[in-house]
Amino acid sequence: MTHPHRLAAAALTLAAVLLTTAVAQAQPQAWLREWPDTDFSRTSVEFAEILSGGPPKDGIPSIDNPRFRPVAEIEDLDAQEPVIGLIIDGDARAYPLRILTWHEIVNDVVGGVPVAVTYCPLCNAAIVFERTVDGRVLEFGTTGKLRHSDLIMYDRETESWWQQFTGEAIVGDLTGTSLTMMPARLESWERFKARAPEGQVLVPRIERFRDYGVNPYAGYDTARAPFLYRGPMPEGIEPMIRVVVVDGEAWSLPLLREQGTIRQGDLSLSWAAGQRSALDTRMIAEGRDVGNVVVQRGNGDAAEDVVHDVTFAFVFHAFHPEGTIHTR
Repeated sequence: MTHPHRLAAAALTLAAVLLTTAVAQAQPQAWLREWPDTDFSRTSVEFAEILSGGPPKDGIPSIDNPRFRPVAEIEDLDAQEPVIGLIIDGDARAYPLRILTWHEIVNDVVGGVPVAVTYCPLCNAAIVFERTVDGRVLEFGTTGKLRHSDLIMYDRETESWWQQFTGEAIVGDLTGTSLTMMPARLESWERFKARAPEGQVLVPRIERFRDYGVNPYAGYDTARAPFLYRGPMPEGIEPMIRVVVVDGEAWSLPLLREQGTIRQGDLSLSWAAGQRSALDTRMIAEGRDVGNVVVQRGNGDAAEDVVHDVTFAFVFHAFHPEGTIHTR
């Protein structure tokens, strides 16, 4: 098996080649044939910041008609494999990263709420959004583009482009519009199963459609630098260290792991062992333990989950350059 560090080095070499090509083509004229219905006269970002990630529009196919099975019927998930756990009005669903890694977006309706369940592997950003904007339900797909190494989505109704990490439309008719984020957990399969034994689990419609369970970014967790990223790096912390982001503020995962629980006012962050990284070894079920994070406001039975993200330090710094990362 190829050593993870060699894979990371090869990925960085490829990134340098792709980056040169991408920057040269980072103009709307190069995108018009593929995106004739996108209004490139409206944007909130510099076009030079948008790079090709390799695949074309919808080259990473979103899941638009998701299929589920009851928790009790699932036998092929390792207990510590990561899933995005979402519960809305009693409707509990788990979205395994072994599937999301290959699709990145699931358009679903949970508890009567239209949602987009999203995962950007290059940022380890697992974020759930409401899909209703000004009374209209949007359906999302992948553009094949990246900004700050983060997935750029598009909606099929207006073909506006959306930054996954922020949920903001950055190109097109809906530029400046923001999606509402929903509280969700990136947690181990066994933890989701324990808190939602009557829940449902996303399963592939065609098992052989992708190498589900395989991590195409093997070694990314231990790479020295991110893939397809050319922005400034954070100070005082390695760029690939995980951080927990809440309301524009971040805490390093090593700090949270050391303390177990961090409290700030009515906000609490807690860490517990038992979740594998989806970005470490070739097989996700064999990844290293990065632990489970729970973020809540309130005390005791009144505590409620809040929107947060467990991402990399470079990602937080790219989108919150003046934001604080607590490391001690």
